[in-house]
Amino acid sequence: MRPVVSDAEEALVQEQLEALHDHHAEEHEDDIVSIALPAAEGEEDIFGLAGTAVDGTQWTVGDCEFRFPLQSISKVVTYALALEDNGRETTLRHVGVEPSGDPFHSITFDDEHQRPHNPMVNAGALVAAYLVHGDTADEKIARILDRMRAFAGAPDLEVDQELLADQLAAADRNLAISYLMRSLGMLTGDIEENLRVYLSMCSVRVTTCELSTVGATLANGGLNPLSGRRALDANHVRDVVSVMMTCGMYDAVGEWATDVGIPAKSGVSGGIVAVMPGRLGLATFSPGLDAHGNSVRGQAVFRELSARYGLHMFATPDQTRFGRLRRTGGPRLTRA
Repeated sequence: MRPVVSDAEEALVQEQLEALHDHHAEEHEDDIVSIALPAAEGEEDIFGLAGTAVDGTQWTVGDCEFRFPLQSISKVVTYALALEDNGRETTLRHVGVEPSGDPFHSITFDDEHQRPHNPMVNAGALVAAYLVHGDTADEKIARILDRMRAFAGAPDLEVDQELLADQLAAADRNLAISYLMRSLGMLTGDIEENLRVYLSMCSVRVTTCELSTVGATLANGGLNPLSGRRALDANHVRDVVSVMMTCGMYDAVGEWATDVGIPAKSGVSGGIVAVMPGRLGLATFSPGLDAHGNSVRGQAVFRELSARYGLHMFATPDQTRFGRLRRTGGPRLTRA
């Protein structure tokens, strides 16, 4: 692949990301409402920021090697594999693509079509896990985990079994959602085994750098720019990224779409992955959350990337100042 980032651009982006990290590392403490995972207590100051371009160029700032659980970000990969296994139309019959307007763990459905609203809320993710092909829960877990490794370019990713056990012990709400969906015909079979598939994926730990590679793989049409391995058929990438744009930031997605305008998915562990198609993937990790369950520092970084550097999807080329790059005649990045 012909390089799309010059040495000068690489250095400038690193400088810009370092400035962003330094600014936001000292801010926003008063905006943090909660730390979702008990293991994150005392780790409030951990803050990683990483980017991976579609030519494989990478940038890292801060605590990018700290491992944290994917949590809801795993829904992106599970949905991707469900699409690939079943096709678009069949998948849509089981799970929609409309934002719900409710918190991610709400017990609400698309009553008109008898399906969850979208695959980025818990109900929809449970159905997506159900749709993934496999004769047993273990086979499904192995297949989704292999796909996560392909997206992240990280062959050593594993399920954190201790974290999984903790999540299974506190899964009453997800069990309630699942049993209700089975009573309505949205799911069949062993509810607890299906829940184990879903929560196993939430329990995979990644680094911020690996998470940015997930974003870059989607930005690169499903082809991992580091390994060269195809993680998703290109025909399904648009659907996945579209749902990230409309449903990826919980019940704050409208505000995100307006203020930030970058397809993204968050998780309550404090991670955010974002996709700029044809250009790069970006990721942040900071465990302090707002009332919606989104990382406070992570959102602040992306808001500045959009407002100051013109990365909003509807920004005009002359507004893009990130690395002084702009898009001309297609998806490749060139000097402005």
